[in-house]
Amino acid sequence: MKWTNKTLFAGLTSAAALLGTSASAVEIEYWQYFFDARVEAMEQLIENFEAANPDVTVNMTHFPYAEYRTKVAASIPAGEGPDVVQLFYGWLNDYIEADLIQPLPAEQFPTEMIEAEFFPMVSAMQVDGDYYALPTAVRSLALFYNTRLFEAAGLDHPPADLDELVEMAGALTERDGAGNVTTVGLTTGMTAQDHHWWREVLVRQFGGEPYAEDNQTVTYDSDAGRAAAAFYEGLSSEHGVTQVGFMDEPQAAFKAGRAGMHIDGSFRIGSLNNTRGLEWAVAELPVGPTGTQSNYSSYWVNAITTKAEGERYEASVRFMEYITSDEAMQIWLDVVGELPARPSVGMTEANATHEVYGPFIRGLEYAHTTVFANESAQRQVLVDMLDRVSLQGQSLSDSLAEAAQAEQAILNEYYAD
Repeated sequence: MKWTNKTLFAGLTSAAALLGTSASAVEIEYWQYFFDARVEAMEQLIENFEAANPDVTVNMTHFPYAEYRTKVAASIPAGEGPDVVQLFYGWLNDYIEADLIQPLPAEQFPTEMIEAEFFPMVSAMQVDGDYYALPTAVRSLALFYNTRLFEAAGLDHPPADLDELVEMAGALTERDGAGNVTTVGLTTGMTAQDHHWWREVLVRQFGGEPYAEDNQTVTYDSDAGRAAAAFYEGLSSEHGVTQVGFMDEPQAAFKAGRAGMHIDGSFRIGSLNNTRGLEWAVAELPVGPTGTQSNYSSYWVNAITTKAEGERYEASVRFMEYITSDEAMQIWLDVVGELPARPSVGMTEANATHEVYGPFIRGLEYAHTTVFANESAQRQVLVDMLDRVSLQGQSLSDSLAEAAQAEQAILNEYYAD
């Protein structure tokens, strides 16, 4: 085990506690949503932390993603549930307004240290001068591709640009005798990661921006937005290289070997590594028509809840120090595939040039982080935009304009408060 200064300090603090008036362990609760690789990584971190801090026991609880926010929101006000909680960065303001989390102590998490040692995107966790949460890892997007299917189609490299993406997806698409698609060249689905790909990558690659600089104004109802929407919708309607809803979920189709290419986050690495018989590789996202690179970055964070008080609060602070340390970030990368939140860990030569991690890490250099008012509602806006075109026959231009108006209403309501 690599001993960092924080780990050593935590160990010394633990020893002091054991020599004090009470030798009983303090128990704290940690909650996260269920994702097999994330649970495995946290089990390792808890084991390491408890070994260095024998006066603290960390109990982990996890829930299916669909139930997670409801469980957290119901438990903490009742004085139950987690002392340290995992949340999506876009939920931060909701958690603060609901009085579910409390500021991190400035002594252990000084602003100067955070701004010097973490990727700049983490600054979104600061509200009114206080940091409320910090990530162990960050995410970006990349192109997963099935190397067996590539070889069978006579393809020897991943697509460098969007034109090649369409061309190669055509070569990879397979149909049965009745014309039904049996293998898609490229997965699609706005309910997965494509709403990020469209918003922060395609719109920018076609020369636009999804939002104004203040993040309060929708700006994708533009020529660039229409071109990006036409490209995305045309993958199925014009080129026939994909099928929305194919095998229900895009990642399921890729894991089953029924998709040639799949755009997803670095968090998918862990589960793909455990998929028997699947042979795959990773590349940076294809560039746009003028060579523009873009990517989307996001992250889950950990925070101390308002339930944590007294000894549980002190133990929670020490646990937060460890799970945001260099050691914890490297473990998270190795087990889950999510990228370290500190450049000092993520941008090492070994990580940045790694055949799997490298495309994601390099993508962080030109990535954008959406500042969501309501991530699920804003995602649904784009799902509805495509449904109006494919199911109701609305023109793509009119549907895009309606989507922009709907999303603007979400932002107006949020910022009015």
